[in-house]
Amino acid sequence: MRYLRFFFVLFPLLIGNKLYAQPKVPDQKMRWFADAKLGIFIHWGIYSVNGISESWSFFNNYINHNAYMKQLDGFTAAKYQPATWVNLIKESGARYAVITTKHHDGVALWDSKMPGATTTVKHSAAKKDLITPFVSELKKSGLKTGLYFSLPDWSYPDYDGFTRDRNRYEYKQDPARFKKFQNYFHGQLNELSSQYNPDLVWFDGDWEHSGEEWQAKQILENLRKANPNVIINSRLNGHGDYDTPEQGVPVLKPASPEWELCYTMNDSWGYQPYDNHYKSPNMIIRTLVDCISMGGNLLLDIGPKADGTIAPEQVKILKGLAHWTQKHAEAIYGTQAGIPSGHIVGKTSLSKNKDVLYLYLDYKTKNGILLSGIKSKINKIEIVGSKAQIHSIKLNETDYLLNLKEPDFDSDVTVIKVSLDGPIELADSKQAALSLADLYAAPKENELTSLSLNKLAGNLNAGINIFQNSSLPADGLDFDPGIKNADQKVSNWVIKNAEALYKTGKGIPGGHYQGNTALSADKQTLYLFVEGTPTGPIAIKGLKNDISRIRIVGEGTMLPHEIYNKLYWSKIPGMVYIPLPEDKLDPELTVIAVLLDRPVDLYREKVGAIESNL
Repeated sequence: MRYLRFFFVLFPLLIGNKLYAQPKVPDQKMRWFADAKLGIFIHWGIYSVNGISESWSFFNNYINHNAYMKQLDGFTAAKYQPATWVNLIKESGARYAVITTKHHDGVALWDSKMPGATTTVKHSAAKKDLITPFVSELKKSGLKTGLYFSLPDWSYPDYDGFTRDRNRYEYKQDPARFKKFQNYFHGQLNELSSQYNPDLVWFDGDWEHSGEEWQAKQILENLRKANPNVIINSRLNGHGDYDTPEQGVPVLKPASPEWELCYTMNDSWGYQPYDNHYKSPNMIIRTLVDCISMGGNLLLDIGPKADGTIAPEQVKILKGLAHWTQKHAEAIYGTQAGIPSGHIVGKTSLSKNKDVLYLYLDYKTKNGILLSGIKSKINKIEIVGSKAQIHSIKLNETDYLLNLKEPDFDSDVTVIKVSLDGPIELADSKQAALSLADLYAAPKENELTSLSLNKLAGNLNAGINIFQNSSLPADGLDFDPGIKNADQKVSNWVIKNAEALYKTGKGIPGGHYQGNTALSADKQTLYLFVEGTPTGPIAIKGLKNDISRIRIVGEGTMLPHEIYNKLYWSKIPGMVYIPLPEDKLDPELTVIAVLLDRPVDLYREKVGAIESNL
C-alpha cells in the first residue's frame, strides 16, 4: 500500500536492541516509596499567622526575631481537623504525607520535653500537640508517615547560627556549647522516633554544618535502631536514601534510583494570603506525569492557615488531582521510568515487568499519534480508565499510528496502555533525511499529511534541514518545490511556516520541551512544534534566557507567557508556560517562535536544595 511504502522511506532503518540499562532494583525498604509516586508536603507553623516566609523572614532581617516569635500568640489551630486533612490527602491520590514537626525557627509542633524547647503546647495560642493527632489519622488511613525535621534551630540559645549577619558564637571556638545543642536536637529526634515510628524522616538545613558536626552517622544509627526500615532523604550531608530536588522539575532523570521533587502549588511553602500565583490542576497533573516518566515522586506542598484550615485554592488543586489519579491509578503506582524520548510526542512509563508501556498525552488530536521504534510484539492497545480499544495502523515493523476518538481523550492527560508480549524491546534509530519529494508526495490515505510534517519537524530537531539549499525565502512567498502533484496541505503549511524552515538548525536537547524544536541561525529564536490541541499551556524547562516575545509563526499573533517556581536567588530557571489560543492552532502542526534575549542558554545540571532564601 502507498502509505506503508511511504513510511518505509520516511522512517530510518531500525536495528533491534534490548531496552537501555536496567534500573537498580529498589531495596526492600524502598519499595513502597518507589511505588508511591505522590506524596503531600505540609508546611505548617507560626509563619502562617502573618503570612511571611517560614523562618527565613527573621533570618534575613525582614522582621526581627522577637516580632517573628510574637506570631505564637496568633497561632490558634482553632479549626484544625486532622481527620479532614488526611481524608483530603488520601483522596488526592497521595500514598504518604510529610509534615513539618519543626522548621528552622525552632517551634516544635509536638509536646517536646527537651529542656529549652519552644512548643505549640506550651508557648502558642493553640496549646495543643498538633503532630500526634495527625500521625494517628495517617496511620489509621494506611498512608505512610513522613516527618520533616530542621537540623538548624535558629531560636535555640545554644545553636551557633541566628541570622544572616549575626551568629551567637563561633562553633569551633565553643564546642562545649555546640555539644549542648547536639544533645538537644538528638533528643528531639529520639522523641519523634519513639513516639511516632515514622516511615520517613525528611531532614532540611544540612548546609549549615558538616555531616560530622551534625553527627549524621549517630542520627542514622539511632533512627534505624528504632526502625530498621525508616527512610531518610538526602539532606543529611549525603547520608540519606534518596534525592530531593526542590522546585525545579529536573530536565534529565536524576542519578539516584529513587528521588522526589518537592514542589509548591504557588510560590510559597507556608500559607501566604497574598500569594495567588497558583498553578492550575492541569499543570500539577502534568508535573506529576513528568516525575513518573523519570521514575520519581512528586511531593506536593500545602500550607495550612494558622487556624488549621486549608485555603480553597489548595483544596481545589488537590480535588483536581484526585479526579485524575483515581481514573489512572494503574498508570501511576508501581510504575518505573519510561523509554527514551523520540518514540512518541509525550511522556512514558513502564510496568515493573516492562511488559506494559504507558503513554501520557497532554494534547488532543484528530490526526493520529505516532508510536515508533517498538520492536516488541504488541498484544493490545487501550485507554486507561475506560478500557476503550484503540484502532491502530501498523506502518512497518516497528511503527504504529494510533487513532483515538474525541471522547477517549482526557481533559488533562490521556493515558494509553500498550500491552506487550514480553519485556519491551526498542529499535535503535538514526535520523534519516526526508527528501522534498517524500515530503510533498505525502500520501492522502489515512490523513497522514500531519505525520509527514512531524517527520520534517523531527529532521529539523536533529539538525537536518532539507530546505537549506532550496530556494525557499524567509516569507515563503512564490516558493516552488518543483514537485509535480504536490500535496496542497503540505505546500500551504510550508509557505505559512517558512520562517521556521529558512536557515534554521538543530533544536535544543531532549528534556527541555516535550516535542520537536529548531533554532534560528543566530540561535536566538527557538521554534516549538506543537502537536494537536494542548490541554493546557505548553511548557519549557531549564531555559536560562529571558524571553523577549512569543508569537505564532505564520499568524504573527503575540502570546503571553508566565514563569513558575523561579524563586529567591536560585540559579535554577523556573518553568515557562505558554497558553495557546485554540482558534489559532494549525490543523496539521502549529509552530511557536520564542525570541530570546541572547543565544539560547540551557540549564541541565542537577537540581538540588535551595540553600539561601533571600
